Amino acid sequence: MSEKTASVHWQGAGKSGQGQISTETGALKSYPYGFGSRFGDDRTGTNPEEIVGAAHAACFTMAFAFACEKAGISTETLDTTAKVRLAKEGEGFKIDRIALTLKAKVPGIDDAKFQQIAADAKANCPLSKALASVPEITLDAQLVG
Repeated sequence: MSEKTASVHWQGAGKSGQGQISTETGALKSYPYGFGSRFGDDRTGTNPEEIVGAAHAACFTMAFAFACEKAGISTETLDTTAKVRLAKEGEGFKIDRIALTLKAKVPGIDDAKFQQIAADAKANCPLSKALASVPEITLDAQLVG
């Protein structure tokens, strides 16, 4: 079993306040976030949706790599992006879509097998399971070069 830790320190009100996100590994250390980086164009901070997207892309990519290895298939490069959409819902917001895009260089695999492994990795990676309440999680898996 594995347990990882992240923490947030927040000061001030919701819209005018500022937070700092830290992770156990130090990958994020007092990294800023707030209203502007979540709903505006402030690029000096992060936001929860960006972090969820990074986590989902990382988890899916590892699941795909492990599944290929288990099937005896060697991967060269895997590049995954995750677009996480935050939509208005009543008085609040919800994540209503995550769009994963995988561009993979996997020599010797046919597209049918590639798509099957990718779909299985999407369905079964721990973050996909944790995010099961998101109404739409899509995957565009492409073999490249």
